[in-house]
Amino acid sequence: MASVGIVDYGMGNLRSVEKGLHKVGVDATLCSDPDRLSTFDGLVLPGVGAFGDAMANLKDMGIDRIILEYLGTGRPLLGICLGLQLLFDYSEEHGRTEGLGVIPGRVIKLPGTVKVPHMGWNILNIKKQVPLFEDVKPGSRFYFVHSYFCEPSDDLYTIGTTDYGLEFTCAAANGNAWGVQFHPEKSSLLGLGILENFGRMVGSCQ
Repeated sequence: MASVGIVDYGMGNLRSVEKGLHKVGVDATLCSDPDRLSTFDGLVLPGVGAFGDAMANLKDMGIDRIILEYLGTGRPLLGICLGLQLLFDYSEEHGRTEGLGVIPGRVIKLPGTVKVPHMGWNILNIKKQVPLFEDVKPGSRFYFVHSYFCEPSDDLYTIGTTDYGLEFTCAAANGNAWGVQFHPEKSSLLGLGILENFGRMVGSCQ
């Protein structure tokens, strides 16, 4: 069975992600050891909180470098919520903070015309038919909690959007790096389907 490492860098409720993956039969393990992270067949980068704090933790633990080296091997990684944002070049939250630079673009605040944070269920508009969205039907709703959103430098990185004051990218990919702004682990059966699809993608790369 393919193994998935959940990057434990002290940000967010990682146990819910672990439980969600276990529910769909994925062999998932929380891991904070950079050397061990390199041994998994797939990685999940979750996160809740401030972008700057998250990047500081990743750097202090040496995990930022490991993630970039890992992606260079062609194995898949899935960012969830803040984990998606960290894949981008930089965030404007509390001033500019450099990200991992895996997906070209920036992270900016939701417009003042809407209630922030964006919290609750919203529709995923699928822009590209990708393995991560297998069996996800048009109009499917997922659970969001965030105040900032991702703005790729080119639409080619956008695989899904949602509407909240504006249409923004809520799912992006570049090569073997994937990410979603919503929380699949909190999105009932549809969310579990996303995690199952990722597990299948990991298995196909073995």
